Amino acid sequence: MPGRPVALAAHLETRAEGIEMFVASTKRDRRAARWSESMGRIRCLRASTSHVVRPGFHIAQLNIALARAPIDSDLLSEFVALLDSINALADGAPGFVWRLQPEDGNSLAVRGFDNDRMIVNLSVWESIDHLATFVYRSAHTGVMRRRREWFDRIGVHVALWWVPAGDLPTVAEAEERLAHLQAHGPTLYAFTFKRRFLSGDRLEIDEELGCPA
Repeated sequence: MPGRPVALAAHLETRAEGIEMFVASTKRDRRAARWSESMGRIRCLRASTSHVVRPGFHIAQLNIALARAPIDSDLLSEFVALLDSINALADGAPGFVWRLQPEDGNSLAVRGFDNDRMIVNLSVWESIDHLATFVYRSAHTGVMRRRREWFDRIGVHVALWWVPAGDLPTVAEAEERLAHLQAHGPTLYAFTFKRRFLSGDRLEIDEELGCPA
């Protein structure tokens, strides 16, 4: 059958071309994956080493948490035991300026939002990135990972805004800023880590938060 060798040769040639295309495609995918991974590392490095400041201003942050039980309950006992060390870590962190606490130093005594179970953390930092480094790239992350053990979900619970250097925000102002963020989304008046205003009225989006340190 004289036609069979020719047909077989054509079949083998087509199959070889298919294998070559598959190998080439696999190599491209691997190169793309390596490039994406390397760019991810670069972006994480930029996010962790860049400290964007706004001349003459500091960044204020409000973080609230609704406790699942009274502060003096057994459920929150471990959180309460960890709090002094986490506050001390914040106080000594680069870029830290101030945090709200009563004269006796008991930060859990700060009240707001007409709820005795609402824990209020209000602080000021030199820049957003100084604050983000403490929140996402320090021992503070260990406490964050366990927050569902101690706190209920409450939707929007963090707000950031610029304050003139030397000014200190109040709980009343912080409540107003958070309410504005809830109602209108990120604006220059109140914004978030990822959707933030670094200068003027220009919105910037940072998708790098949460990269491993």
